[in-house]
Amino acid sequence: MKHILNSFLLITLALILLSCSDGPINKIIIDNKAAGDIYLSFRGSEIAVASGETIEIENIDKGEYEYETVFSIPAGATEFSSDGEMSGTFNLRAGTKILVIYTSVFDQEGTYTIYASVTSSDDVNWEEINPINP
Repeated sequence: MKHILNSFLLITLALILLSCSDGPINKIIIDNKAAGDIYLSFRGSEIAVASGETIEIENIDKGEYEYETVFSIPAGATEFSSDGEMSGTFNLRAGTKILVIYTSVFDQEGTYTIYASVTSSDDVNWEEINPINP
């Protein structure tokens, strides 16, 4: 009888501790390999990432969040352009990890081009999946 009571208490304690968990944590990693600083407008705030730095944003609730990138142009640039996913929507589900990488090119004519690449651990396009008819 004592063994059954101990087992019951251990199972109850385990269930209580599991129910206190927040679940998988969402994370966004911003890696700025570009020559200039970037500023990510996200959830009503500006996140500055200096050239060569990497910043992690954790504990983000599930949902869809718009983002926009603003960038500084290095000294000596006569023209500039951007390419890639400089703005868009982050779709976060439980345990999503998003990596945003910024790179740049400074050509001989003085043109500075910044590139943005966004990848997600949830690269499945959920809108195109039909759960009734696969």
